[in-house]
Amino acid sequence: MAEKLTRKELRGPDAFQKAGLQARQWLEDNKRLVKLVVGVILLGGAGIAVASYVSNRGETEASRALASALKVLDRPTGTSGEPAADEDAEPPFASQAEKDAALIKELASVREKYPRTRAAVVAELPVAEAELRLGRPDEALKSFEDFLKASSADPHLRAQALEGEGYAYEAKGQLDQALSSFDELARSKSDFLGAMGLYHRGRILAEQGKKQEAADAFAQTSSSFPNSPASRLASDRLAVLADQGIKPTPPPAPSLNPDAG
Repeated sequence: MAEKLTRKELRGPDAFQKAGLQARQWLEDNKRLVKLVVGVILLGGAGIAVASYVSNRGETEASRALASALKVLDRPTGTSGEPAADEDAEPPFASQAEKDAALIKELASVREKYPRTRAAVVAELPVAEAELRLGRPDEALKSFEDFLKASSADPHLRAQALEGEGYAYEAKGQLDQALSSFDELARSKSDFLGAMGLYHRGRILAEQGKKQEAADAFAQTSSSFPNSPASRLASDRLAVLADQGIKPTPPPAPSLNPDAG
């Protein structure tokens, strides 16, 4: 469940990153949607998960290479001070940045060795997210765009890419493009992702100084998806705007029909 953000945190420049991480953690904990292909693979469904994207028997080798490359994600980060359960296990990465760099390297070899395969397309998504975590929005955008243009993946994976694309544009300060990505995310068939798209729309409008429109977007998030993590985040944002004297536009009063009855 998404932790409530303080008003000070909401005003901070990195609040959108914290909110995104919280919402994504809620998604993973509750298992309401299909996870990233990498997650499914690490849970032991490598053959089935990749096969759903790489159905052509001629691409079997590429799918196996992808599954092997994604094993990087199974290695922990940092040291716990406790001995590893498996003595033959590889040592943990020193940092998330080191892990992301290793992941990009492994997936780059898959894309280079098996170009134009569906496995190469699938690899673009974890590469894009790793690039974004490393603070490389330009590289991330290229991979997100390549995935979205070439992939006919599950709509939840496409929505994951759209959210990442929006974050990348936002990191570059290209707020109109970020808004476009989040608006497309809001049209997702998933309630969870649709709610997050509306919430992100409100955030971007607020960053653009369109506070009234932002308040209306946050109010729509809360009313359309009242029990979602996005609704709680939107309520916090509405409280901040209320402190500034900005309130959502009241809904129009119902019209009276004198001929009724």
